[in-house]
Amino acid sequence: MFYYVLKHIVLGPVLRLLFRPRIEGLENIPEDGAAIVAGNHLSFSDHFLMPAILKRRITFLAKAEYFTGPGIKGRLTAAFFRSAGQIPVDRSGKDAGRAAIREGLGVLGKGELLGIYPEGTRSHDGRLYKGKVGVAVMAITAGVPVVPCAMVGTFEIQPPGQVVPKIKRVAIRFGEPLDFSRYAGMESQKAAIRAVTDEIMYAILELSGQEYVDEYAAEVKAAEQDAVPPRKFPKLRR
Repeated sequence: MFYYVLKHIVLGPVLRLLFRPRIEGLENIPEDGAAIVAGNHLSFSDHFLMPAILKRRITFLAKAEYFTGPGIKGRLTAAFFRSAGQIPVDRSGKDAGRAAIREGLGVLGKGELLGIYPEGTRSHDGRLYKGKVGVAVMAITAGVPVVPCAMVGTFEIQPPGQVVPKIKRVAIRFGEPLDFSRYAGMESQKAAIRAVTDEIMYAILELSGQEYVDEYAAEVKAAEQDAVPPRKFPKLRR
């Protein structure tokens, strides 16, 4: 109930008014039945802008940190994501991927839309990074289509570290559904799930026009942070 109040009365109309999103390919979202919407992830604003323009409800697998933040801000964020029907997923540890797949398949099993960011994290520099294979495992296992989606302009309105987004028009593009039924029963084969994931990422790339990096975003970001020398401060005179 709160999801629809938030989408149609409270937050949705405000977002559409402020950011005036240009929407392309909305007809590619199935009117009913289970499907995966797989998109690039450029900004915290992505969590709100895409659901605001969809006719159907969509559930995202959200990182667990959104539900465990400290203080008033943390509690409000957690309450918001829970009320919006988002599912927390712990991305740490060796079982994190299996947990995300299990939760995602649960959503698809109910005939609903599942939103996924195959990169696994927000892009820190606006480029599109290599996709993780969980999206392929879910698509093959559940036998559902994957609709590629590109958020365009959200990195510019709210790059990482910026709390309040700039008021600027963005675009949201949906591609034709991808059918992976030819891979039925191959969800445990590494070559198959890598091929499916790469096909999804290429479809997103065509829609977004981003520069592509054939490495995982989290690994590139960590390497760049490690390469930055520690800041030296002048010694204080006594």
